[in-house]
Amino acid sequence: MAAATFACLVFLAAMSGAIFKPGPWYETLRKPSWTPPQWAFPTVWTILYVMIAYAGWDIWTKAGWSFAMGLWILQLILNGCWSWLFFGLKRMDLALFELGLLWLAIAGFILAAWPISALASLLFVPYLLWVSTAGLLNLSVLRLNAAE
Repeated sequence: MAAATFACLVFLAAMSGAIFKPGPWYETLRKPSWTPPQWAFPTVWTILYVMIAYAGWDIWTKAGWSFAMGLWILQLILNGCWSWLFFGLKRMDLALFELGLLWLAIAGFILAAWPISALASLLFVPYLLWVSTAGLLNLSVLRLNAAE
């Protein structure tokens, strides 16, 4: 598979965020004071998506269908589902649970990819950190708006 294939796969997952946007519902929710500014989300995700695509392509070229590649595909599916759950269905609780699964898939990829490509593993570390932050934000928003 060509690198462009991985870019397209990542683009498809990213489209979930374009389809299921924060919108007015999210704007009315109470958020913690440390919530990143709105411009940070597309900026950070764009960088992360490039890193995710490259890591997937790197593992594919070195190991093909492998456990690491399976985890790469799983994290991409989970990544694409979060916006639908949180913004589309407005189910912050399910989105938080799903984010936990995404976190595990990312951490699993980091471990499984390391013997194949240290670079691919390291490219996922900022992703894991950002998803950790997103998880804390998801939990905080859920708690701050629990009675609503």
